[in-house]
Amino acid sequence: MDAVLRQAQRGDIAAMHRVRLAVRENRLTSAAINEGHYVPAIEQWGRGWVIERQGHIVAFAIGNAQNGNIWALFVEPAHERRGYGKRLHEAMVEWLWSQGLSRLWLTTEAGTRAQRFYESAGWHSVGEANGREVRYELLRP
Repeated sequence: MDAVLRQAQRGDIAAMHRVRLAVRENRLTSAAINEGHYVPAIEQWGRGWVIERQGHIVAFAIGNAQNGNIWALFVEPAHERRGYGKRLHEAMVEWLWSQGLSRLWLTTEAGTRAQRFYESAGWHSVGEANGREVRYELLRP
């Protein structure tokens, strides 16, 4: 069965958080982000998308339309390297540009596959963030 890309809904949050906690890199080390944080992220100041395969959410992304932050883009380890991250990235960036933003930003841990992913998608490092992460920006074409 093919994977479906669709807009995230409140009922998807538990599965999205499960994916977030399953990743091998850029792992949450505390309870700083919990399921309650997703509601405003997808309903108030941004939008989220999920990849659903055989009725299960295997990847998700969330973008903030107020400040251009890529709040999340995660793929469950068992579903990596299938193009899901790229599909989510493209949908999210296209939507953020449609909201009138001219600059997007994110942070990610240095030396990770995520760092290489964003660089290959055209993002540019603009320095260090939080002492252990790299800040990236993407300018509207």
